[in-house]
Amino acid sequence: MDGYQLDVLGGVHLGSALLAMALGAIVLLKPKGSKFHIKAGYAYAVMMLVLNGTALMIYQLFGHFGPFHYAALISLISLFGGIIPAYLKKPEKTWLEFHYEFMNWSVIGLYAAFWSETFSRFFRFAGFWVLVATGTAMTVAIGVYLLKSKKKEMLKKYSKVNA
Repeated sequence: MDGYQLDVLGGVHLGSALLAMALGAIVLLKPKGSKFHIKAGYAYAVMMLVLNGTALMIYQLFGHFGPFHYAALISLISLFGGIIPAYLKKPEKTWLEFHYEFMNWSVIGLYAAFWSETFSRFFRFAGFWVLVATGTAMTVAIGVYLLKSKKKEMLKKYSKVNA
C-alpha cells in the first residue's frame, strides 16, 4: 500500500474506533433492553467490524501478522459472542449472561487498546511493550471490577425486561 492508502485506512480505523468507544460507553451507561439500546448496540457492532477489519489490514508496525492482529481476532470473537446469543435469545436461560459478559469484554478490549495506543504513542517514558502492558492491565483491572460488581444487579434487573 502506498502512503495515501495507509493514511485513509488509518483514518477509517481511528474514526471507527472513536465512534465505537462513544457508542460502547453509551450502551453500557444507558438503560438496557430498549429500542435505543438495541440500535446503539448494532451501531457499536458495525463500528467494531470496521475497526477490526481495518486492524487486520494494517501491517506497518511489524511488517507481518502480529500480536495486534490476534487481538483483533479475539475482539471479533467477543463481539460475536455477545451479539449471537442476544439475537437468537439462546441458550434460553443464559443468553443474557452471555450477552452481558461478551459485550462488556468487547468494550473493555476496545478501551484497553485505546489506552495502550495512547500510552505507547504519547508517554514514551518506558519501552513500547511496557506501555502497552500497562495500558492493557490498568484497563482490564478497572473493567473486571466494574463488570463483576454490576453483573448480578444488571442481570436481575434486565432479565425481567427481556422475559
